Amino acid sequence: MKICGIICEYNPFHNGHAFLIEQAKKKSDCDAIVCVMSGNFTQRGELAILDKYTRAEHAIRAGADAVIELPAVYAVAPAEIFASGAIKLLNSLPDFEKLAFGSESGDENLFRSAADILLREPKGFKQRLYAQLRTGKSLTRAKFESLEAVGKDEAALIQSPNNILGVEYQKALLRMQSQAEILPVLREGAAHSDTKLYRNFSSASAIRSAVRNGKIKTVKKNIPVYVESDLRNAVSDVFYKKIALYSALATPAEQLKKIVDCTEGLENRIKSLVKTNPDYDIFIQKATTKRYISSRIQRILAAAVIGIDEETVRKSLRAPLYLRILAVKKERADEMLRCFNRSAYPVLARRSDYLKLTKTAETVNEKDMFASELFALFSGQGTCEQHIRLI
Repeated sequence: MKICGIICEYNPFHNGHAFLIEQAKKKSDCDAIVCVMSGNFTQRGELAILDKYTRAEHAIRAGADAVIELPAVYAVAPAEIFASGAIKLLNSLPDFEKLAFGSESGDENLFRSAADILLREPKGFKQRLYAQLRTGKSLTRAKFESLEAVGKDEAALIQSPNNILGVEYQKALLRMQSQAEILPVLREGAAHSDTKLYRNFSSASAIRSAVRNGKIKTVKKNIPVYVESDLRNAVSDVFYKKIALYSALATPAEQLKKIVDCTEGLENRIKSLVKTNPDYDIFIQKATTKRYISSRIQRILAAAVIGIDEETVRKSLRAPLYLRILAVKKERADEMLRCFNRSAYPVLARRSDYLKLTKTAETVNEKDMFASELFALFSGQGTCEQHIRLI
């Protein structure tokens, strides 16, 4: 069996996601689509709008064959770690041959070239990068301007969020010496963070905003019918935002400093601003600068809430982990489980499977369990871990 992987969040699932799955099935020449999806917290450091099992079910209904969970230690991390963690899981499958992702460029060679430059850091690149960072620019912007001096086409490539993730996916594949090839699929419709609603292809950000503002009717044409019905029970993030601020207040600066990406005295900025800004959105707005982008601040707060420190994240990237299956296409369940059982990592299906975990994997799993318990608390739905959904 040849597997095409898709790394995703589906927060929520929309027409653009359905289009990517359709194109991956058509163009990959693979036998199955396996999604690696963030759990109940996302890469923007936010609480997911629906629980992970419901979102996984949406993917299966749209044509995916199985969905496995991206552990929380990777889900609330910067793009490089998010990508590396997801590729690590896919690469544990002997049948992993393609990686499909939405992008603003369909040029596979350009992605490989940009990834190669960023991995090799040719002469002068690192010096230029440090010089750009010293001017107060964000890491992403500094990389762009440093890359421009080495390869102008490659620099242009990483100006958009999806292309940046695509380059990170290719970097992870090269770093892990994976034989899998990338399959960039040109995006349809709105840009990644576009907050404007369109007729058929709006961004997940725009859809979330509309739903949480009680305007679900305005997004009906952007989402499948089965997603619309579930979004009527969308999870409010109001309670979570209060807890996130509490965590920033209660966590000592020295502990915040141990969280991924909380560097350069950012912990002190967070501690200072949170004392006088009891509204989460206003706090994020005031903490954000051209160097400290909002998603970076939000991820740090999410990691503080879940209790994820950098040491755990780094160890997890080096250690064997596990596969947690969230949903599988019913008619292919036996076939897909056989495929997963060929993974280098144990599949968590029975209690005995947990005995196979390394110490680091146990810690990562504990963070996943806690993240699920927190989501159940914040959502008021009361359900934590469930059985694999057969769709």
